[in-house]
Amino acid sequence: MVNLVSMEREVSMQPPKPNPAPQPAAETGSPAVAAALPRVLIADDNPQGVELLEAYLSECNYEIRTSADGEETLHEIRAWRPDLILLDIMMPKISGFEVCKRLRADPATREIAVLMITALDQPSDVERAVDAGTDDFLPKPISKSELLLRVRSLLRSRHYKRELDRALAYIEAVERGGT
Repeated sequence: MVNLVSMEREVSMQPPKPNPAPQPAAETGSPAVAAALPRVLIADDNPQGVELLEAYLSECNYEIRTSADGEETLHEIRAWRPDLILLDIMMPKISGFEVCKRLRADPATREIAVLMITALDQPSDVERAVDAGTDDFLPKPISKSELLLRVRSLLRSRHYKRELDRALAYIEAVERGGT
């Protein structure tokens, strides 16, 4: 039998607070808090670009990992399951376009948010990124405020999608239970 009270609490439709600031596990003593941090993978072969993105995101409460080429990025995605990928297009081994296409083709990874960040700025590049499945596109040089706005927006959108999926699952469970 479905416990409707607990599921109803779980499916709260209240919007998340912008950029929540949970305490790191070391401070709270709870590993569950650390696991709740949004995961951001920075995929860029340029060490200075990675360092800049890490610096911009350092004031936010995100768990961050990096990868330096397309193959490493795909491996990191499978092993770590990020919520968002900041994906450079021109990377060694496998391009960002191809990484994005592979993510969208795999049911296990198609819901991961992708923000392509690149020096390419021609309309055809943007079109190709959209065709590959990117959620958003940010040309270099990167504006810190624009990056943070887009990252928060994509993470919030992903949160709302999960909440909607949970609400739909709740509704289906109620319908199946006949209650």
